[in-house]
Amino acid sequence: MALIIAGAAGAGAALLVKHILAARASGKGESVQERSTTSSAAGGAAAYETKKAVDEYLQFHFAAPDDLLPYPNGPKEALAFTSRLAQLCERHCEALRDFTGERGDAVAVDVGCAVGGATFELARAFPHVLGIDYSHHFVDAAEVMKVRGFCEYEAVVEGELKQKFMAAVPTEVDRNRVRFMQGDACALSANLGTVDCVLAANLLCRLPNPMAFLERCKSLIKPGGILVLVSPYSWLKGWTDKDKWLGGYYKDGQAVRTADTIAAVLSPDFDLVAEQDCPFLIREHARKFQWGCSHAVVWKHKGRAV
Repeated sequence: MALIIAGAAGAGAALLVKHILAARASGKGESVQERSTTSSAAGGAAAYETKKAVDEYLQFHFAAPDDLLPYPNGPKEALAFTSRLAQLCERHCEALRDFTGERGDAVAVDVGCAVGGATFELARAFPHVLGIDYSHHFVDAAEVMKVRGFCEYEAVVEGELKQKFMAAVPTEVDRNRVRFMQGDACALSANLGTVDCVLAANLLCRLPNPMAFLERCKSLIKPGGILVLVSPYSWLKGWTDKDKWLGGYYKDGQAVRTADTIAAVLSPDFDLVAEQDCPFLIREHARKFQWGCSHAVVWKHKGRAV
């Protein structure tokens, strides 16, 4: 199996981190309009190419529970989103329980990995994990987390008031198991080979062509491997042209639901083995949050695992 990876070692890694941190400090590439990535008013990949977006996602993926949600009556069940995603993958990936060694080391790919929170969590169980994201800024931040294990970010407190925090990969996670690359989920490279697990968390409804991604997963995942789709199905024209939506519209007077479309596309090649609600929480500022509840489905590729 061949994997395209982005990474560096030794002095090269130090130079990479220095360059990335300098760009973050200068705000290079920052959008003039400093809006939250949680806003549903606009869309497009450029929304994730700002320092503000990186800060919000470092907080979303790595913040300590009390830093993210300091209120005792808040929705605690929505915390630890990336950890819960990885645990869902681990529970259903049979390759992790192959003690014969015939399948080789299990490989997971986190497509739409953002700054890498779930990618690192997957490395608790998977010997090899590749995180892929379309945003160069997100991949840069993920590389910093891999090389250094930590990265400073700013969180909005109120208006222009901000507070600095430190995102950190848990010390028990082996960061050497993880690689990152910039890539397009709608046109994943053939050089990825085949893998045991693909995680796509809060990704589908942010893709310009989600059907292309689903079709690609049929050849990307090994027989017996799993596709874990987690999405709130927030279809918006700013992200996906309406004729590419998988659901959320009427056709011939009948409601089209995303879960039904996914099932129609995948069921010839996959079996649905699990589904559940997966709440998440994104902080916009100290007293405003976005609570969402994604639909999580686990599809197992048919055929005998070899």
